[in-house]
Amino acid sequence: MSTTEPDALLGPADIRELAAALGVRPTKQRGQNFVIDANTVRRIVRTAGVREDDVVVEVGPGLGSLTLALLEAADRVVAVEIDDVLAAALPSTIVARLPERVANFSLVHSDAMLVDELPGVEPTALVANLPYNVAVPVLLHMLDRFPTIERTLVMVQAEVADRLAAAPGNKVYGVPSVKANWYAEVKRAGSIGRNVFWPAPNVDSGLVSLVRRDPPKTTATKREVFAVVDAAFAQRRKTLRAALAGWAGSPAAAETALVAAGISPQARGEALTVEEFARIAEAKA
Repeated sequence: MSTTEPDALLGPADIRELAAALGVRPTKQRGQNFVIDANTVRRIVRTAGVREDDVVVEVGPGLGSLTLALLEAADRVVAVEIDDVLAAALPSTIVARLPERVANFSLVHSDAMLVDELPGVEPTALVANLPYNVAVPVLLHMLDRFPTIERTLVMVQAEVADRLAAAPGNKVYGVPSVKANWYAEVKRAGSIGRNVFWPAPNVDSGLVSLVRRDPPKTTATKREVFAVVDAAFAQRRKTLRAALAGWAGSPAAAETALVAAGISPQARGEALTVEEFARIAEAKA
């Protein structure tokens, strides 16, 4: 792995200068908040455990702050960017800041939710500062579509980080928690302050680590299990007997499935593990 100059990464002045040259202003519509602190992106790469043989996919690279840090550490980086101006500019930034790593970088100009293949070798890691407004669906899509992703570290809104990493019984445990657990062991991996972003968001951010694991052993499909999860949390204050009535066809049918799965009909979705949701899906008549 070649060494790089200390100033290869982007600082606050670099970010603003680059944005001004491109006529770019971060937009709320796309949940854009650019990281302007080199120490923060180094910390993200370090916390992600990026290795020299990793092929890292990054969603929403923006102006390239994290991209450059990833290129310093990984074998290859594939960046997925939806914004026309940012996608057009990013390769030039790589050429200017890390010319010796250009051959190890690929850009996919697309909506991440529509990406079902990536150039070159399949990715081994996902590291990204995910736009706040699409963080969960993008994360779940990437984990689903690219099973070779072993390790993931995403920076998301603190509230979303808490939901993703929540355990059963936690008041913020919900659909994102259960679905993320289908794919991976999930845990909080740190907090990020507001002053490392431009513009500074009005919320704090958090890091979430996801380490791939085998999904629960079940005869039900992922779609069938996720349908139970969605139904259970659509009316989270109701008992599962009531919440799953529409899914099962009636409250009585829901109770039958729950009893067959060994789950109390009076339980609520927030108390169940992903394995228990899988048992319910299996038990549907």
